[in-house]
Amino acid sequence: MNDGAGLRFRRQQRPQIITDELPGPRHKSTGTYSGKVFQVTLLSLGGVVLLPVLVITLILESPIQPHVFSLKDPPLMTGSWTPNLKLRDAERLFQDQLNGPESIAALGDVLFTGTADGKIVKLMGRRIFTLARLGKPPCGSLEEEPSCGRPLGIRVGSNGTLFVADAYLGIFEVDPTTGASTQLVVGGQEVAGRKLSFINDLDVTQDGKKIYFTSSSGRWQRRDYLHLLMEATADGRVLEYDAETREVSVVMENLCFPNGIQLLPDQESVLVAETTMARIRRVHVAGLNKGGMDTFIDNLPGFPDNIRPSSSGGYWVAMSAVRPNPGFSPLDFLSQRPWIKKLLFKLFNQQVLVKLAPPYSLVAELHEGGVCSRSFHDPGGQVAPYVSEVLERGGSLYLGSYRSPFIVRLDLRAAG
Repeated sequence: MNDGAGLRFRRQQRPQIITDELPGPRHKSTGTYSGKVFQVTLLSLGGVVLLPVLVITLILESPIQPHVFSLKDPPLMTGSWTPNLKLRDAERLFQDQLNGPESIAALGDVLFTGTADGKIVKLMGRRIFTLARLGKPPCGSLEEEPSCGRPLGIRVGSNGTLFVADAYLGIFEVDPTTGASTQLVVGGQEVAGRKLSFINDLDVTQDGKKIYFTSSSGRWQRRDYLHLLMEATADGRVLEYDAETREVSVVMENLCFPNGIQLLPDQESVLVAETTMARIRRVHVAGLNKGGMDTFIDNLPGFPDNIRPSSSGGYWVAMSAVRPNPGFSPLDFLSQRPWIKKLLFKLFNQQVLVKLAPPYSLVAELHEGGVCSRSFHDPGGQVAPYVSEVLERGGSLYLGSYRSPFIVRLDLRAAG
């Protein structure tokens, strides 16, 4: 036997790859087809939902043309601004009997306010009497506001009569006993090339010869206040009505949503809440500095509405929305992003958008130099939502509201 006959041929083995997977029977994939169907269905549904939105954003025009503006970083809410729950100790008066009592005035023990249904009402004890109606019914909807009227700022003059700023109809003097009214300034008229489209608040000099009032916009009406706030149009003004000549003149212009107004003791200047800019300006209406303006307080932690005097020589300021720090402020965020504002107003109406800013009621007492001595809070607006004004009387604060169906009273002695 030769050596070659004893040789055995071995088949070469391929190298094996060792993994952690256990060997098992291989099956054909059954999820591939159903997965593709799911993806296609999901994409189709997304297209169905997003396509109308895309069409709307491209075709429809936004009702606002927002301006880019900048606010300083919100101040820390510390010291006298430290959040508390003191407004939750307040009590509601005339629950569900009033409709948006924006501003409050007092003559003795009687309170007066204007409501969203166009009335000036008298509050005596627990009773409500309709004193006057400045416009014409029907009332009750935003569409009817221009003819119905919407009383906002209300004051008591030195002669004991009421002075009322109606957002649409103008400035009126109203007899607090008979309800007889006299129109002093016609709303909607053009003054110095710009309409009085949104008359807001007023104050009367001690001698009764001058009335100073704010016109929040020449473009937007009160019913479109959120458009004005979001657009940040600087077309607001402070005006003067001369009771002797019956003429209206412009004192200051190019303000962003001028709102509440309050004469200072010297009768030569007024404080004006510039709501959009979260600040209060001092406008000189008489004397050597007439026509000038400076800042009373800048960078407030909220957006100021009406301003009224306090018993300690300061001023009560009402704010219905805040700029939380720490926290997130939607209006601060949007101030630098006009394209988002345009998109929001294309997709949603004002009633929906107003809910973007969570309610937070803040009432602060301010003094010269913009010093805050104390503040009362209601996070979430659980007891006193949508505050617009503070009237101090008899040791209590009476809080008006541009939206709530009641007035709120806070006992200052209990609140501290």
